Amino acid sequence: MRLAVFDCDGTLVDGQADIIWAMARAFELAGLPSPDANQVRRVVGLSLPVALRELAPGAELRQQQEIVENYKTAFRSRREEGLLQEPLYDGMAELLRGLHADGWSLAVATGKSDRGLNACLETHGLTDLFDSLQTADRHPSKPHPAMLEAALFEAGAQPNQAVVIGDTSFDMQMAVAARVRAVGVAWGYHTAQDLIATGAHTVARTMDELRSALEEAL
Repeated sequence: MRLAVFDCDGTLVDGQADIIWAMARAFELAGLPSPDANQVRRVVGLSLPVALRELAPGAELRQQQEIVENYKTAFRSRREEGLLQEPLYDGMAELLRGLHADGWSLAVATGKSDRGLNACLETHGLTDLFDSLQTADRHPSKPHPAMLEAALFEAGAQPNQAVVIGDTSFDMQMAVAARVRAVGVAWGYHTAQDLIATGAHTVARTMDELRSALEEAL
């Protein structure tokens, strides 16, 4: 048993443009100034309510809830209008299919909703590769280990048989909390220094480096 648990945004796909747009739109509709794009990138991976507490700490709970609903509506509308762009990082599809062919079990643990994750994987024709899909709809926000523990359970894996792959400190902290080895990727939204400081055993800068890191991890 070898289980690779991937984050989605910033790890599998680069959805930052739409995330930043939807967040700006959500704040605008709530009558609040839009957060800085770098601030938004820093909270990608957290569940929406938790991210909003980071982006608008002075807002009342009612306003934060309004922004959450505005964001969901804006993102859904963008998808329905065919404007959503969540491109896979170059080489990711080949990496996933290669791991699957070599007998790895694959899972996703993400701050996305069920609807968002399923639409993303279906768009790229990757749904059938994964044995477990865990989202913010059913679990506390990262870095809480609940979604990772659920992925381990569904795949029938022990912590020492798994590795987490992610681009944020939240992914690394989640892995540490579940006693799972973590590998960071340098193409996402937090720095390599952030990833190492929060528990990454190594940080891959290319798909080849990621494949090698996974083989070495287990």
